[in-house]
Amino acid sequence: MLEITEIHYTHDFKKAYQKLPKNIQKLVDKKDALFRKNPFYLTLNTHKLKGPLQGLWSFSVNFSYRILFEFLNKNSAIFYDVGTHEIYE
Repeated sequence: MLEITEIHYTHDFKKAYQKLPKNIQKLVDKKDALFRKNPFYLTLNTHKLKGPLQGLWSFSVNFSYRILFEFLNKNSAIFYDVGTHEIYE
């Protein structure tokens, strides 16, 4: 099982996070902690993206919100964006 010990946050991620409702920010924080323990935990629905975003990954915060990220190596990742499905555009 992978364990993520380091996550880098882009400026875009930080900016998008600050714009989220407070209840969604708290949920993002919980999912971030879960992701660190096991990035493929079932409820995260972690999956590779296709098309223009090929090479990137996504996991679910809830039914509407996602985190767009990339694995840098087996123990680190970079979070690019957080938001609704619009982040894929």
